[in-house]
Amino acid sequence: MILKVGITGGMGSGKSTVAKVFEVLGIPVYYADDAAKKLMNENAALKEKLIAVFGKEIYQDGILNRPHLSGLVFNNPDKLAQLNSIVHPATIADAESWMQQQHSPYAIKEAAILFESGANKCLDKVIGVYTPAPLRISRVMQRDNSTEEAVTARMSRQMEEDKKMNLCDYVITNDEQELVIPQVLKIHELLMKGG
Repeated sequence: MILKVGITGGMGSGKSTVAKVFEVLGIPVYYADDAAKKLMNENAALKEKLIAVFGKEIYQDGILNRPHLSGLVFNNPDKLAQLNSIVHPATIADAESWMQQQHSPYAIKEAAILFESGANKCLDKVIGVYTPAPLRISRVMQRDNSTEEAVTARMSRQMEEDKKMNLCDYVITNDEQELVIPQVLKIHELLMKGG
């Protein structure tokens, strides 16, 4: 039986980078955001549900019009909750199916909102990637070519970082002071022995 492990952290924490280190160690990683985007474009049942709630304008030539959909949900908590209630179950089911097909001692699901979506309930262990807020803000500003106000507004919609880290079984500090790879190797060793 494969051990199912999650990796989470706030935006700009470097969770994808940490996940890639696990991949180098031969551990398969499911990237939930990428999978959700793919499912929203390729899963016919999911597309139907999204069109029923948000209108056919959210697709152009069969491809999700992300800017349009983002505009509908960005400042509307009810619409965002509706979107999540449609997409999260599909992504969780897809991740479950993917996990069953892996043949390593453990596999990883990387997701920003692991706890918020309830996806953690399907996992055996969760790794948190912790980065102090000022560093996360500057990383996201650089990555997305965005303003500090826009980044902090997006961050305010995510679970508080300390609360999230307290829910994790392991925490990797990614603050550009502590080396990440030795932390990953230590957790890898533990997970290879079953956690």
